[in-house]
Amino acid sequence: MAEKTATPIKVLALSGSLRRASYNTALLRAAAELAPAGMTIEIYDLADIPMYNDDVRLAGFPPETERFRDALRQADAVLIASPEYNRSVPGVLKNAIDWASRKPDQPFAGKPIAIMGVSNGALGAAFANHHLRQIFVFMDAVMVNGPEVMVGGAKERFDEQGRLTHQATRDFVGAHLERLARLTRQTKAAQAE
Repeated sequence: MAEKTATPIKVLALSGSLRRASYNTALLRAAAELAPAGMTIEIYDLADIPMYNDDVRLAGFPPETERFRDALRQADAVLIASPEYNRSVPGVLKNAIDWASRKPDQPFAGKPIAIMGVSNGALGAAFANHHLRQIFVFMDAVMVNGPEVMVGGAKERFDEQGRLTHQATRDFVGAHLERLARLTRQTKAAQAE
């Protein structure tokens, strides 16, 4: 008997860093390589999203923010890799989340989300990870729980071209993506009932 093909999963990936050589963006590229069968990961560039201003929103979402909100709606799940700035979420990522979170049709509600973080220090962006979880629980997202992916010592885990070379970390990220795939399929099945 032929094995049943898993439903494809489209993941929108967000990096909390705009830096060209960002380790967090590199971690998302590694995730795209390590994605389980049937999962595709698209990295969304947050650079063009303007600073949040509620006066502007009330006049109508700017096109850049509407594109972002549409991309979130069309995705089956969201994967975030973020550094930690001053023990919290970087402004560029928080700004994008703030734009997306506004009514109508707040796209994070019921959306499976997985969080990762990379830093040069030992904690691997742990505080940013924790704050992102607080934000998304408030927005009624469906979170992938532990074990959490917090990669410390970035310089020892990525090569000069920004490729994740540390095998244990690659395995850990792969397992995280498997959990995201399972959660996404469970969530979609529950929402279809």
